[in-house]
This record gives sequence, structure tokens and C-alpha cells, in this order.
Amino acid sequence: MFVTPRYGTGALADLVPSVLGVLGVAGESDRIGLGLDGVRRVAILLVDGMGAELVAARPEAAPFLADLPARSLTAGFPSTTVASLASLGTGLPGGEHGLVGYLLAVPDHDRLMNPLKWRLMGEGPKVDLLKEVVPEQFQPSATAFERAAADGVVVTQVAPMYQAGSGLTRAALRGGDFRPSFSSGDLVQGVIDALAAGDRSLVYAYHGDLDLTGHVRGPASESWALELQQIDLTIRLITERLPPGSALIVTADHGMVHVGDPVDFDQRADLRAGVRALGGEPRARHVYTDAGAAPDVAAAWREALGTDFTVLTRAEVIGAGWFGPTVLTPVQPRIGDVVVVADGDRAIIRSGAEPLQSRLVGHHGSLTPAEMLVPLYALR
Repeated sequence: MFVTPRYGTGALADLVPSVLGVLGVAGESDRIGLGLDGVRRVAILLVDGMGAELVAARPEAAPFLADLPARSLTAGFPSTTVASLASLGTGLPGGEHGLVGYLLAVPDHDRLMNPLKWRLMGEGPKVDLLKEVVPEQFQPSATAFERAAADGVVVTQVAPMYQAGSGLTRAALRGGDFRPSFSSGDLVQGVIDALAAGDRSLVYAYHGDLDLTGHVRGPASESWALELQQIDLTIRLITERLPPGSALIVTADHGMVHVGDPVDFDQRADLRAGVRALGGEPRARHVYTDAGAAPDVAAAWREALGTDFTVLTRAEVIGAGWFGPTVLTPVQPRIGDVVVVADGDRAIIRSGAEPLQSRLVGHHGSLTPAEMLVPLYALR
């Protein structure tokens, strides 16, 4: 069963614009009904990989969250960090912000780009991609944080140091000040300090350890549950310290599934025919084909993969609205000529080209409820 992104009414892209509506930013409205009337300071804590179904399945690991009323938002497509952080930061679906996957095609380069690192993948000469693919030009729309700052809101990002000035931050999360966090305790204090920095304040904070644990150990592992317990404590500590007139919103960028029996693209000649590059990630692949080969590649992949995967052409994916109601012209070639998503618990790995990623047991990117539904907690 697939979950269709609820763009405009209940997707992650609607969250920050709704917060701006709460804060009285001109031209913005509370699209999702946050119910935070009178709040002048809002912190958004995004916990990477904290899917709604995963949290609901482990209430003993998150007793503070388990006692709270919870709603859910949908991620956009694909349900992955790059696309979700871009949607959170811009308030736009992927078809408009253009950061459409973990590995994607960029103009004038044969190799694919990893937007998390803002660099080209694979063998080839070293390229200063920040100069050749300028983040502010690759995603030129004003971010929601820029819109807030222009209206007089004090905006702060609290996140690990590596995110300061990164290509992804410049493309999708720009606007306001950056306060590096060095531990969970430092994140708590950073959020509290930033909330108190202005009469109207917006804080975006990022926590990434749960996602890493899920990728390596699996989202059903005890390691994952123990990390969730630490996050539950972090959320409680922030809530107990909220300044007057403040609220904390907790959400995530995607969930995760434990993958079994993956398909190895590097060992399958029947899948490689007509394919010039394989992008995306194991559960949501962008297949970039040789010129004119897309129909034949789509047919071959459907026959080879059977009912475990859904295989669509670019036109079919755009028509289905997975990337939103609008897909801008510059964005279209970044989407695979063929897009392949996992229906169950399988994935398409590359043991030769992506050896580390291929050994991970937890993955995300597809449209299943376990990956698409993210929790929404609003605390004041």
C-alpha cells in the first residue's frame, strides 16, 4: 500500500509555512491547524528517521512522547533526507525545490550529485561543485526561513557544525543565524537560547543519530530503541525549559524499513541494458537511460522485478503527482527517465559502486506508510 503525499494540507512541506502563519508573517497561513494561538516563539526539532509507525511500535522507549497527542504528516517523494529537508526549508514539494533524491543528475556533468555532500559521485576529476552548481541558483526560491527573517522574525538553525554553510543548507535552509550543536545536551541549550533571542523567534534544530542507528542496526533493533529513549529525554528537557509564549514542534523527515533480499543492480545484466546512470537510493531509484531507451528500460525492469517494485516513466511519475502538482521545467531532467520504488521490504543495491550503502539493513525512500508517515507533536 502506498501513501500519497498530502501536499498543501498535511505534508512536511506545509509545516514551516504553517508556523510562519502562527507567527503572523505576512502572506502566510496555518495550513495544517497547529492550534498554537498566542505563541510568539516556535522551535522545530526534526529527528532524522523517526517514522510515526516506528515510534508507535515502541512506546516503552519513548514514554514522554507516548503520553502526548500525536498527529502525522506525510513526507514528500522520495521519502529521504535531502528531499524532506528541502521541503521543510522551502515549504515546497520536490517538483518545485528540485532536490529530488539522494543521487541526482545535474546539468553539464556525467556523474551524479549527492546533495547531502554537494559533490559528484564516482571516479573522475575533483570538482568544486559549490562553484559549478551554485546552491542558491540550483534552488532559487526564497526559503521559508528567509521569508520569516524578512518579516522581522529572529531565525536560528541549531545543527551539527558540518551543516553550517553546506550546499544543502545554502540551497534549502538558508536564512537566519547558525548555532552549531556538539551533543544532545548542547542542542537542548541551543534551542532554548535561540528561542529567547527575539520577540518573535523561529528555531530549526536537527538530530541525526536515530537515522544512522536505523541504517546500520535496523529500525527494529534494541540499539534503535535505546537511541529513541535518548531522543525522548532530549524532547522532555527542551519542553521543561521552554520560555513563556513558546512552543516546540517535533517531527521527522521519513521513517524506515528493514530490507530483506535486495536486488543487486551490479550483478544484473538484464537491468543494466540501456541504463547510463543509476541514481536515487535503494528503495527509490532514478534510472537515467540512454537516449530514447526509457520505454524499453521500463518494460525490462517491470518484467525482471515483478510485483515487488513499481516501475514508472518520468511522465507517469509527474502525472501521478508524486513530486507535487507542479514540476518546474529545470527540475524535470533531474528526475530519472524511469523511477523505480519498492512495494514491500526489498531494495535495489549496488554492491560494486555503493559497497557501504549496500551493506546497510535499514533503508527508506519509497511510499509505504512505514517510510512516508512522520509524527507531529506540538508542545507548549
